[in-house]
Amino acid sequence: MHITRRKMIQGTAVAAAASVAPMKLAFGQSAEFTYKFANNVPLTHPLNVRAKAAADAIRNETSGRLDIQIFPSSQLGSDTDTLSQVRAGGVEFFTLSGLILSTLVPGAALSGVGFAFPDYAAVWKAMDGDLGTYVRSQIAKANLVAMDKIWDNGFRQTTTSIKPINSPDDLRGLKIRVPVSPMWTSMFKAFDSAPASINASEMYTALQTKVVDAQENPLSVVSIFKLHEVQKYCSLTNHMWDGFWFLANRRAWERLPAQLREVAAKHLNAAAVAQRADMATLNSTLQQELTGKGMAFNTPATSAFRDKLRNAGYYTEWKTKFGEEAWAILERSVGKLG
Repeated sequence: MHITRRKMIQGTAVAAAASVAPMKLAFGQSAEFTYKFANNVPLTHPLNVRAKAAADAIRNETSGRLDIQIFPSSQLGSDTDTLSQVRAGGVEFFTLSGLILSTLVPGAALSGVGFAFPDYAAVWKAMDGDLGTYVRSQIAKANLVAMDKIWDNGFRQTTTSIKPINSPDDLRGLKIRVPVSPMWTSMFKAFDSAPASINASEMYTALQTKVVDAQENPLSVVSIFKLHEVQKYCSLTNHMWDGFWFLANRRAWERLPAQLREVAAKHLNAAAVAQRADMATLNSTLQQELTGKGMAFNTPATSAFRDKLRNAGYYTEWKTKFGEEAWAILERSVGKLG
């Protein structure tokens, strides 16, 4: 199904209502299982558009026995708070970045290693293959269940207010906002940048007041936060890829009869694959829109960036942190890194 930005906005009006109050079932009875699904993206994001469609399909195929209610935009708390609620059972479903999940499951950050993936073909080969299987096995050790298909958050790009990024030299000394995460900090330090860990809620102000001159995020975040107002250049560095694991509280998942689990997993995994295509379309549209708003785009060659990380010892550092087994699985998917 082709989804335009207009359709995304229209299609989420119903999802908005579903997020505030339980949807009335057409089956004349209350749901046997009413589960909450929390996430940190707006209703207009393809993740929620597809999650709403999956919830409807699950409700229909189970004759109303399983009702999944959507709570977008961190309505139930921050990522850290919601992850705690999922572990405790207060929230049954949650989509979370592997890089943030790594605070609990270190191996979940494997997919975010800098310049590991050259393109989306490599991402899906790895995440639908051995690398995804390995990460899910690590997630299971934390008493969480991860669906088989990971959802797309996108490749991260670099924006600045002062110059485009064409080579690793352009990153030297650059004051750049990064999330509060060791992997980001260590990568940009390897580029001799000056990374500053700043929460997303403070990012726009930090850029506006020149506390930092740059930031890095998927294009969807650049658009949502209106960063084109405070950033002139966007370099398509594709330096890290990030996805959303669809997580379930293990006890809540196993409480569902096997047939309901099968139906839920089928529709949630299908929705993840559809959302990936939606994101590809959205990113293409967003580049055009941001260009129209004055943002200048460039596409640097990435081989020099990977060489710089290798020579700076970045890959050696993270190979040690992840361990030989995990690193070998990553390199089987993307080739030799360090």
